[in-house]
Amino acid sequence: MSIAVAVIGAGVIGRAHIRILAALAPEQGRLAAIVDPTEAGAELAARLGVPHFREAEAMLDTVRPDGAVIATPNALHVPGARACIDRGVAMLIEKPIADDLDAAAAVAEAAERADVPLLVGHFRRHNPVMGAARRLIREGRLGRLVAVSADSLVLKPDPYFDIAWRREAGGGPVLINLVHDIDALRFLCGEIDTVQAVTGSAARGFAVEDTAAVLLRFRSGALATITLSDAVPSPWCWDQTSGENADFARHRANAYRICGTEASLEMPEMALWRYAGTRGWGQPLTREVLAVPPRDPLAEQMRHFLRVIRREEAPLVSGRDGVATLAATLAVKRSAETGEAVRPGAALEPVA
Repeated sequence: MSIAVAVIGAGVIGRAHIRILAALAPEQGRLAAIVDPTEAGAELAARLGVPHFREAEAMLDTVRPDGAVIATPNALHVPGARACIDRGVAMLIEKPIADDLDAAAAVAEAAERADVPLLVGHFRRHNPVMGAARRLIREGRLGRLVAVSADSLVLKPDPYFDIAWRREAGGGPVLINLVHDIDALRFLCGEIDTVQAVTGSAARGFAVEDTAAVLLRFRSGALATITLSDAVPSPWCWDQTSGENADFARHRANAYRICGTEASLEMPEMALWRYAGTRGWGQPLTREVLAVPPRDPLAEQMRHFLRVIRREEAPLVSGRDGVATLAATLAVKRSAETGEAVRPGAALEPVA
């Protein structure tokens, strides 16, 4: 039976989901409707031959899809999610679930109570490289995790900041970009115990940060550092090294280094460094590049969502996962403001 999926919001990411759905074989799934208040959204729906609506509620009551992708602006995620929950419609909600932690937790809990499947759109987890690295770590190939180094260093072009909200607090790389890296590191390394951070805006002088240095302590005891900036020419960023987004120029470099007591792993290249015999810094290391066939993580996420709708799989990124990643990201902002370590699981309160 073909699964009918509607897309709510036909902006950049919404159109990516629409493209993927429209390309599916009918027996896999199909695009059921587009919800968007703009004429461009209406024109897209007409071109694809699917119903167009300006409001989610009208679409849900008329089309009654099996699932819905919520790709609206962040402030509209909660009402869209509530409308789906009330009608028992499975959801793929783009990150973040909500603008604040309480609202995000309320949506996740409401979906659980109503037994409505909820998948959060942290699509990086669907990259086969992420899955392969997670298996290596869980199988103990790296030994006990000790240290992680992650970079998210790019140069956003000047016209990017012609939009006013991108120059204001809340519009910077912590909430827009770093949230992806935090979710990826949670997926690979486990839950985060404490967060410490410093942010700066010296490169551009805007009200919003352009740079951050972050220290994470995982519950396992492993430590991670993340260096973030959207004001520097650099290849060291997941988007520019993984090749998963055609909008970014690809560079042969690595953004993450995952280091354990037995071996270390560079990602996304999947280069495994270890000693073949006697161990110690006086001995040569071997370097093995592990082959991982590439696949489009957005398409993989959609295929997974269809299986979630059918109740064949549990969401890879659950509502609770989405809340935990949002909590850790907001903890970065809180720590930078207070100068104190923050425990994400404790309502963003500083650590005593």
